[in-house]
Formats: sequence, C-alpha cells, structure tokens
Amino acid sequence: MRSIWNGAISFGLVSIPIKLVNATESHSISFRQIHLDDGGRIRYRKFCELEDREVTGGEIGKAYEDGDGSLIPVTDEDLASLPIPTTRTIEIVAFVPADRIDPLQMDTAYYLSANGVPATKPYILLREALKRSRKVAIAKFALRGRERLGMLRVVDDVIAMHGLLWPDEIRGTDEVAPDASVTVREQELDLADALMDTLGEVDLADLRDDYREAVEELIAAKASGEQAPAAPAGEKAGGKVLDLMAALEKSVRAAKESRGEETGGATGARAGERSGKAGESGGSAEVTPLPARRSARTAPKAVGGKKSTSTAKKTAAKKTAKRTTAKQTSGTTARTATKSTSEGATKGAAKKTAAKKNAATAKKATPRKRASA
Repeated sequence: MRSIWNGAISFGLVSIPIKLVNATESHSISFRQIHLDDGGRIRYRKFCELEDREVTGGEIGKAYEDGDGSLIPVTDEDLASLPIPTTRTIEIVAFVPADRIDPLQMDTAYYLSANGVPATKPYILLREALKRSRKVAIAKFALRGRERLGMLRVVDDVIAMHGLLWPDEIRGTDEVAPDASVTVREQELDLADALMDTLGEVDLADLRDDYREAVEELIAAKASGEQAPAAPAGEKAGGKVLDLMAALEKSVRAAKESRGEETGGATGARAGERSGKAGESGGSAEVTPLPARRSARTAPKAVGGKKSTSTAKKTAAKKTAKRTTAKQTSGTTARTATKSTSEGATKGAAKKTAAKKNAATAKKATPRKRASA
C-alpha cells in the first residue's frame, strides 16, 4: 500500500514518525462518457480564458475568489508556511470513550504505519495504551490544504485514524424529522420486535455488492457478444402501505420462511390476539386479520341447522327413558299408598271386633238382680 502522507503523531512529549495509508478502497465500476453517434471518448480539456488555449497541469495553480469576483493567488509555499502545528503532525488533544463520537462525523479511514525502526516502540506504547484504556484519541491534522479532525483507535495490531467532520459541518435534523403527531401502537411495536428477532444478526463479511457483480456480468456478456442477463422476475417492492400490521406480519412470515422456520401455531395465535386488541383500541391504521393466521384452536362452524340422525335418535331415546322412569315411579307410589290404606282399614276392623267380644263377655259375667217381693 502506498503512503499518501508522511508526518508524526504528537503524544505529549512523544513524537512517533508515521506514514498515512488509505484503509479503504472503492470497488465501484466507473464509466467513461462517449459520443453516442460514433462512440468517441468525451474528454474535458482545461483552457485559459484569457489566452483561449489548453494548459497543462504544471501551469495550473490555486486562487481564492473574493466576493467581488477578483482572484487572490495562493501557492503551496504559502500554505506550507502557515504557523499551525498540524502541518506535518497528528496532534492528539484528548482521549475520550468511543461512544462519545457520533457516527455521522466519521469520514475517510486511514492506517497509521510506523515509519522506521525507531518509531516502533513509541508506536506500540500508544497502541497498548489505547487498548488498555478502552478509549479513542481525538487529534487534529492538516491534509490536502486544510486542517482536519481525526479519531485514533486500534484495529487488530494497527492504529487506525478516522477523519472526522467538524461539528459545525453536521446539519440539524429539524427540517427532516417526521410529523410528531403520528403515534405508534404497542401492537405495531410488538410485531416490529418480532421481525427484528426473526431477521437476527449477520456477519458483515458475508455481505456482497450484488449490484457491482450484476454490472460485471453485464459487461462480460456484452464483451463476448452474448445476450445480457435478464432481471429475475420477483414481487414488486414498494407501494402504499394500507395496513401496517398486515405488512409487519407478512414480513415476519417471509423472514421465517427464508430461514426454513414454521410460521403457524402459537405465533399465529399471538398475532391474532394482537390484531383483535388493535381493532378494539382503534387508531389511524386499519387492522385486517390474515386468513392464513387463524388459530388452530378455533372450532369449525357447523354446516346447516339440522342435527345428525344419530344425535336425534340418542336424544329421543333419552326422552323416552325419562318418561318411562316417571311412569314407573308414579305407579309404584300409587300401589304403596293403596296398600297402606288397606292395611290401615284391616287393623281398624280387627280392633272393633275385639272390643265387641270383650263387651259381650263382661255382660254375661254380671249376675242379674232378683225382683223384690
């Protein structure tokens, strides 16, 4: 890797000679502009307005355009003589926790390589200090005609530096924030959480630039005279979302199907419950339950209003048995009452007969009185 800048890291009283190397590279495919009629290259030539002729790179310098349109020349020597300490030095100004850095500020990344054997030990000292403190170093440096802000951190066994935008270069969010009057329901958040859990995590090393690969295949096909590959037919993305809940449920189902997981069962039941609650609570979005999400526990509706023959026979038999039992019970009660009455009458007659016999016996035993003379 070719170095693009040589200088030193200023770490207190320690100076570490380093070389700056680009840590990233672009794999995007670039195109040339051509004339459609004959395929000729379109080139940009640099002309001097006063002489009306093309000039070479060695004849081109820098100038600042003032408010009235006048140009003020500024040479490389003028810039190199500026009284700033960061001309050839990456000056560390503070050490802060990494989460203090807003990702919006991050710009181009560089590797810092120790420049020579004497720089090895102080380089390793700074690297190990950053590792142990779990902090990043905030630094200032000058590159390509202007002073910049940087963040130093450890990547594997190398100190990397991310160029940072100045805080005043980050635009505010007031003009792009969505309407604050829109509310999100808990049921929608539950489905969004389920979608996040289903998608899970990914190893960034496994991600590929599908667009670049498709462009390479297109160029290879055209170069060999073959037909360009056609775009695969698929479901059209985008469009107006009429039902947010249904869209979230569909996304969860699609993510699970792509992983070979089952989408029915308890998940469908929970989604149905959430949809029902959402319908009761109301809101701006209408909830449309999906037919495929019906719970397995829901009993099927009976077809028609007639009962089956076997059911009718069983019901009739039960009624007949009840009536028979009732008749038998009433007959038994009547017979018992008659028997009791008969037995009572017999006992009463026997008592009367015995009383008469006793009266007759007593009468015979009593002697008659004789009449007096």
